[in-house]
Amino acid sequence: MSNTIKQAAEAVRSRTSEVMNPAKGPHGEVAVAQDFIHSPFMRAAFPFINGGISGMVATTVIQPVDMIKVRIQLAGEGSAAGPKPTPLSVTREILASGKALDLYTGLSAGLLRQAVYTTARIGIFDTLMGTLSARAKANGQTVGFKERATAGLTAGGLAAMIGNPADLALIRMQSDGLKPLAERKNYKSVIDALGSIARGEGVAALWAGAAPTVVRAMALNFGQLAFFSEAKAQLKANTNWSANTQTLTASAVAGFFASFFSLPFDFVKTRLQKQQKGPDGKVPYSGMVDCFAKVARREGLTRFYRGFGTYYVRIAPHAMVTLIVADYLGWLTK
Repeated sequence: MSNTIKQAAEAVRSRTSEVMNPAKGPHGEVAVAQDFIHSPFMRAAFPFINGGISGMVATTVIQPVDMIKVRIQLAGEGSAAGPKPTPLSVTREILASGKALDLYTGLSAGLLRQAVYTTARIGIFDTLMGTLSARAKANGQTVGFKERATAGLTAGGLAAMIGNPADLALIRMQSDGLKPLAERKNYKSVIDALGSIARGEGVAALWAGAAPTVVRAMALNFGQLAFFSEAKAQLKANTNWSANTQTLTASAVAGFFASFFSLPFDFVKTRLQKQQKGPDGKVPYSGMVDCFAKVARREGLTRFYRGFGTYYVRIAPHAMVTLIVADYLGWLTK
């Protein structure tokens, strides 16, 4: 099947090349004055475009798992003896109270987040790696894990700060169903959620939880992009596997490390972005450090890794789909 996909993609690329680069006429005239797809602007833009598309495809596939993950993280807040839901129990509860499409609550926010966040992180990472590779090649060296890690951390941090409002809207939309009926906002879309938050809590509230979001993104990208790039390089150098097998294996490895490094920060980010002021005008947590301390004291250290299986099932396939689609798009547009 992978060969069929590759052949189809080759056909599309060949056809694109024919359209964008037609043969010269008998008098040497060129029908298209400029090859737009190979212009410096498009060469610089493609990593960002491919990153955004790949992230949105992956989110559409994985959204139900993300919904379940958020509900598990918010269950039993403030108590070590609280409920301990499983992915199956959460799924049954959602289906029993509504319909199957409720698993896609917040999809518009998820797609907006990918359009902003993944576009930026993969675009920045690929741009940095291109610069580092060119510099290393000029010096007769190769790019090492340290450079890949630096590029991943930088790309993750910058992209997370840009995408925090959409991430906040996603959490609010997914957690809204946990509130009593009288307190629910019933957001109609991501635009409605962003507008409601900005009007009711101020524009600055759109960056609530930005610190753990940035740290989580840096940890996730360190695990995902750096380990994917390193694993793929090692597999290429030490195995005779096909390119597709190398990409699939490297993305699975990257998904595990991304999950392991980022889950505690994802947990804190979810708690901070979900919280709202109570009747006394105060919020449960004053910030990232306070949240870490209170959860550790009241609920135990293992709470930070509650739902690791669900998180991995959400992160690993998302990473795999994102990286594989980005790889194909990069090959298609090279």
